[in-house]
Order: sequence, then structure tokens, then C-alpha cells
Amino acid sequence: MVVLRAREEYEHWLAQPHLPASIVDELKRMGDDPDAIESAFGSDLDFGTGGLRGIMGAGLNRMNIYTVRRATAALASHLQAQGAEAAGVAIGYDCRHNSQLFAETAASTLAAYGIKSYLAPLLCPTPELSWAVRTLGTAAGIMITASHNPPKYNGYKVYNRYGGQLLEADAKDIKNRASAISDIFSIPSLTLAEAKEKGLVNTIESGVRAAYLERIVQDVRDERLTDERSRLKIVYTPLHGTGNVPVREVLRMAGYTQVSLVQAQVEPDGDFSTVKSPNPEEGEALSMACKQADELAADLVMGTDPDADRVGIAVRGTDGSMQLLTGNQVGALLVNYLCERLPKDAQGVPPIVFKTIVTSDFGAEIAKSHGIHVEETLTGFKYIGDRVTLHEQEGSYKLLVGYEESYGYLITPIVRDKDAVQTCLAIAEMTAYYLGQGRSLIDVLDSLYERFGYYGESLTSIELEGSDGVERMKQVLADLRSNPLQVPGLELTHVEDYLTGQRRYIADGRTETLSLPKSDVQKFFFSGGHWAAIRPSGTEPKMKIYVGVRADDAASRDLWLNKIREACRQRAGQ
Repeated sequence: MVVLRAREEYEHWLAQPHLPASIVDELKRMGDDPDAIESAFGSDLDFGTGGLRGIMGAGLNRMNIYTVRRATAALASHLQAQGAEAAGVAIGYDCRHNSQLFAETAASTLAAYGIKSYLAPLLCPTPELSWAVRTLGTAAGIMITASHNPPKYNGYKVYNRYGGQLLEADAKDIKNRASAISDIFSIPSLTLAEAKEKGLVNTIESGVRAAYLERIVQDVRDERLTDERSRLKIVYTPLHGTGNVPVREVLRMAGYTQVSLVQAQVEPDGDFSTVKSPNPEEGEALSMACKQADELAADLVMGTDPDADRVGIAVRGTDGSMQLLTGNQVGALLVNYLCERLPKDAQGVPPIVFKTIVTSDFGAEIAKSHGIHVEETLTGFKYIGDRVTLHEQEGSYKLLVGYEESYGYLITPIVRDKDAVQTCLAIAEMTAYYLGQGRSLIDVLDSLYERFGYYGESLTSIELEGSDGVERMKQVLADLRSNPLQVPGLELTHVEDYLTGQRRYIADGRTETLSLPKSDVQKFFFSGGHWAAIRPSGTEPKMKIYVGVRADDAASRDLWLNKIREACRQRAGQ
């Protein structure tokens, strides 16, 4: 049965005289479907720490021009309250359906509040938007993207003046201001033409992208390389997204001449028609590229997600086939390569490596062996970006690399978010460097396992289908807090609960205070250096289970990985 609020909101929308025809048609189709009305109008699309992300369509719980206007009106009010509105807002958008429309809607809404915007002239990667915020000196940034979500989704990310995604306090303020808007149709908005005529919507000049690409090459290029770049054979796919032009350009500028594109996946396509999911974490997304690599005898495959902030890779294995690497493996390889690349007599601000609490300890141990400081953050690259900014302001550390297991990396701090454009160049440089030594990345990885131990990780996402899915997830998380995870054959040594902010030791019940911000994550530590972490997804109706192990050989690694993963699934009721 439809609750009254949903039906009232539905009727309110249906009564509006100037709705787009597509919205009107959708409203009429759902008129006899109470569940559809409840889903679309029963709640507001939540403005979380990552902004908005949801299914496109009609309704308060959908991504459409009206929910974009509400979020933008709230952002405008937030900036005005800070006295920061004069600096304006940079706006970018990706290849998804309606991305350009939503970007123009945001610009037009800001104009109605007297706030100037700088709109990307064409689709762009998310990190390029971060660069634009920093280069133009705007007070904020808006990026229209849903990253790797299915085609029916879109999203609205907000960036602060440092080019990083909003942290909790600012996000909460914008959320509260959006919730205070009782009538979504009362929000003022100019037409795009009017806003441009008033000088309130400006186009970001092409020189901004050119400077971004030039700076990447300047900061990431390895001066030790000579002719190795011309020997490296690369297959690259943008997976129908925004990476095509900028990634190809940095590779060309750096000197790579043997770069082959997966032509069927080059053109922007909001339907992502050649893949089940445009997510480089999933091996299927790179299958066409790997097949092409076999045909061309290529050394390296790289694939970026739709907004080009994450990259997945495959390299030639010892058996001659293309072998996919995980985000943790690539992160460890990058840490090792960048540590080896540091000048031995380097002076000045010391380097730092960042990882999240659900990222493998592999790269951290490599960094520590080189005397490099390592810092952990909560899951989400916004925390890494924030710490980069803080250390830069203090002059305490400078970024060597920051990364998370979900294929996001930052090599040079010219932006404050994960950046697949600069990472593609860094991976190519790393591969070419070791190729010059007669070693593949698999060879290097194996040598690191021999030295530091056989690390293994897994991520299991449990779908929470049905109206009671969220409640079931809450019950599982509550049960784990009162009855911690147990794994046969392993001793649970301590538990870190980032919601309560405490570390509790099992043997004596002793507790310590954690220094990280609060987040609904529980992490269980076992004897032998193994661990498991469980958290709700921040963008989808899922519960995420991370497992990390360290063993003396590959067989033991795989054994404990399976045992801990199975124990987690049982506790989750799977």
C-alpha cells in the first residue's frame, strides 16, 4: 500500500505544467503501480558524503533535473553561508545518459543564485574536474558521474576548494539545506542561454586540460628510461568512457608509440554496450582487450572506468597468457617501483604512502622496508585526498603514492582524488622499466612475495534484495558487535570498530581509542596477520566483506583466504 506522502508527491509532480515529456510519460506509466510510486516518491534521494547517486527517472528518489536543482540550490546556500560564493564552481560531466543535461542544469541553477560556474566544454574524467577546481581557484566543484554503476544510474559528486570530495561536516550541511526545501519545483533556475548572457556560465578553456596532461607527464615520467618505451606494446580500452583522449595523449607525450585501442570500446556510450559492467575490477570488462593483446603479443592491457578515476590491468604471465592483477597487487607493485625510484640521498620533505583500512598490508610492508612512512585512512579516497592536503599545508610529508584496493591510485598530488590518467602513465613507466631489466610485472610480484610473504585478498559483495534488506544488514552488523567473528583454527586477537572508535583486545578486554573518523566498519584481526572487515556499501544496497591474509606459500594463502571468507559468509547468512 502506498503511504500518503508518496501518493501526494506523485500527484504534485503530475500537476506540474512544464515537465519534460519523458517525465510525464514515466509518471503516467507508474500511475497504477503503487510499488513504483513508493519507490520513486516514498523517500528523498540521499545526499551522502559522495553526493547523490541513484537511478535516473521521475521522482524524489531518482536522478533528474529537479533533484539536481535541489542539490545545487543547497550547495549554493552552503557556499553563501561560508562567504565563498564569489569564487564560483567548476562543473564536469562524464559519458552517461543525461550527464551533460545535469551539468547544465547545475550551472543554470547556480546562476539563479548569482553564482558563477565554469562548465567543461566536453566530457571529462573526474580527476580533471579536481584539477580544474584547483587551477581555476573555485570554491567548489560538481562532477556528474556514477562511476562504474550500471547504465540506469547517474550521480552528482561535490568537491571542496582543494579539489577533494566533501567530508562529513560539509556534506551534512548541504544535505540539511536540501532537506529544508519543501517544494522541489520552487527552486529558481535560469535557462542556460540566460545564464551565459549574464556571464554566470563560462566554458572552461582548453588550456586547463592541456596543462593537466603536461603536468602529469612532467611529474610521472621516469627519467631513467631510454628506449624501453618504444618496445612496450600496450592495449588500452576506455570502456566507452572519458579516458580515451587524455590517457592516449599522456602516453603519446611520454613517448609510447605502440598503443593499440579496443576500437569497439573507444566511443563514449552510456549503455556500455560491449560489457556487462564498465567496472575494471571485474575481469570480464577487460576480456576484449586481453584477446586483442594476445593477437598482438602485447605486454600490457589497461582499462579505465567511465569517469577515468580507476584503472585495471593485465600483464603477460609466465605461461604466456594475459594475467589480471588485483588492485592490491598493482598498488604493491607501484609502491615498490616508486620507492626504488626515489633518490638515495633525497633531502627535504619526507615521502608518505597512504592506504585504506581495507587495503592489503602488502604495499605498506614494502614501503616500511624502504623507511617510508605509511598512513591508513578510512575507506573512500576523500580521506586520502584530505590527508594529502593536510600534510602539504603542514609541510610534514609529501605524497609518494596513495591507493585503495578498488583500483584507485594517486601518484602526483596535482589533484585530490584517484586518477586513472596519471596512473596509466605510471603503470606504463613501471612496466617499461622492468621490461628493460628483462622482468615482467609477474616476475617482480613473485620476488616480492618471496621477500615479504604471500599476501592474498578478496572482496565479497552481498546483495540485500527486498524491502527488508537494509534491516537485515543492520542486524548482521549489530550481531557482529556483540558476538565477534570467529574462524576455526585462528585466534581472534583484537577488533577495531570504527563506529564506536575503539580497538578492543580479546585476551584481556583492554580498549584503545582509534584516531580515525567514525564510520560503520568492523575489522577483525587474527593470529598470523590475517584479517576481515565488514561494512555497508556507501553507494549500493550491498554489504561488503573484505578479507586479507599473509602466508609463507601460495597454498596456505589460498587455504586461509577461503576459510575466513566462508566464516564471513556464514555470519552474513549466505
